[in-house]
Amino acid sequence: MSGKGPDHTLIASGIACRRSERLLFRELNFTLSAGQALMLRGPNGSGKSSLLRLLAGLLPMAEGTLTWRGRPVAEDRAAYRADLAYLGHLDALKPQLLVRENLQFWADLIGATVPVENALAKVGLGPCADFPAQHLSAGQRRRFGLARLLLKPVPIWLLDEPSTALDAHGQKLALDLIARHQAAGGIAIISSHDDLAVGQVTTLQLGGAA
Repeated sequence: MSGKGPDHTLIASGIACRRSERLLFRELNFTLSAGQALMLRGPNGSGKSSLLRLLAGLLPMAEGTLTWRGRPVAEDRAAYRADLAYLGHLDALKPQLLVRENLQFWADLIGATVPVENALAKVGLGPCADFPAQHLSAGQRRRFGLARLLLKPVPIWLLDEPSTALDAHGQKLALDLIARHQAAGGIAIISSHDDLAVGQVTTLQLGGAA
């Protein structure tokens, strides 16, 4: 983590998102500083996942400005993307590869600073490291996603339903990881239908079903 400096502020100003011909939301604004979290709420189809994908740079903004470290993200998208980790709905696993090999692929891709074995151990997947990924349960696949977050400390986490398919122990694990991320000065933006007890959190309610 790169600390809690004054430039660690993410600002969304007048953001709008359009999918095909449908406007999901517009005039969306928020400001998040180091150690803070934003919880996205709203019914299915209200744009929670689309907002996370937009913030991850996977969808274009129809309107508005996103600012990070005091500069518009549009001025240096590569630097912004290097400062974030995105956990979406897909598990990003190749079924035939071992769990360890799958995570090593991501480690090599992002230039990990944490050993693969350490990340797997922290999410309880150490005993599964040499299993083919196709044998993992839905909950274990979600734990794998959490392990990807641990490979390289970055300031911004974008989490789409991080507690999906997790049992009570797994949900506590996810909350503990988010808490540690915030304590280290990280920002978390989370979409969830579960009542996650996240500290220093602001709730953003998105509109009706789209």
